[in-house]
Amino acid sequence: MASFRVFSQDDILSLVNKRVGETKLGEKVAYYTHYDGLPRDFGKAISLDYLKDSSAKFVLLGIPEDIGVRANYGIGGAQTAWKPALKAILNLQHSQFLNGEDILVLGEFNIPENNSNDLNILRNAVAEIDELVYPVIQKIVSAGKIPIVIGGGHNNCYPIIKGTCIALNEKVDVLNIDAHTDLRDPDEGRHSGNGFSFAIKNGYLSQYRIFGLHQNYVSEAQLNYISDNDTIKALYFDDLLKERTNTFTEAEKLLEGAKSRLGLEIDLDSICNTLSSATTPSGFTLDEVRSLILNLQNKCSYLHICEGAYQLNDGRKDETIGKTIAYLISDFIKSNSF
Repeated sequence: MASFRVFSQDDILSLVNKRVGETKLGEKVAYYTHYDGLPRDFGKAISLDYLKDSSAKFVLLGIPEDIGVRANYGIGGAQTAWKPALKAILNLQHSQFLNGEDILVLGEFNIPENNSNDLNILRNAVAEIDELVYPVIQKIVSAGKIPIVIGGGHNNCYPIIKGTCIALNEKVDVLNIDAHTDLRDPDEGRHSGNGFSFAIKNGYLSQYRIFGLHQNYVSEAQLNYISDNDTIKALYFDDLLKERTNTFTEAEKLLEGAKSRLGLEIDLDSICNTLSSATTPSGFTLDEVRSLILNLQNKCSYLHICEGAYQLNDGRKDETIGKTIAYLISDFIKSNSF
């Protein structure tokens, strides 16, 4: 049975490498309480007043699963990024540049491994994860906080968008930094390749902006879907290479017409040589994505970082994945500390 595990202070401090004369983020972050193994309806059980009363602006949580990736014919391993990322974040320096008290580390979803190779079984399991995730996001956003979610597959964009939409009582606009559209047919059943098409179909997503889309991986059906939907705009990575234009300037143009607060999605397969199911040798550099986040004028309703892996099921490893994610999250906190 899937559940949500809330982290205690001891859970957090066990990941912190303390050093005399220094203060790490993990020594200053807020935490909820000592509950462990809460039931599936945790989104309803958590105290809204507790979250509202917390001085923290950001709520950090993990969705360590790779079911959605494998349900989309991908290589498993996305569940392995959460723990090294959390450890890297908690060991950043608490200073005038980054205040640990701005962050509440809530915990992680406990999603049992599903070793099935049957796509129908995997896709039904993804639909169950949707129902587990969205109430937690809804409660966080309803409390006026900004969720920072580390995945996990990109399938989790759907329950994050859904929970945010319900909490705000309005459709969500999203900027997705991604090599792929994730607009596959919803009739296939839930997986990591159709989170955004599900969100559009069910009325949760308004303006959808895809930044850095790779022309080589867009089907004719997806091109037609984009051209027939005036709420979807894409800027191709190929065009950025061809025109040698400023990445941030082009992102700002792409966001014209979007809300001042939007969901920010970062699929790590958009960053070259970062381990994921769809690792790419050609893509944004980490510094380019960091610069975009730090300069983004649109304040965000949430951040979702997904698809990265410390180790894939085929044995490949990325020892730097935790630090990569920690950079992106610290940049996001700095640019959204208002």
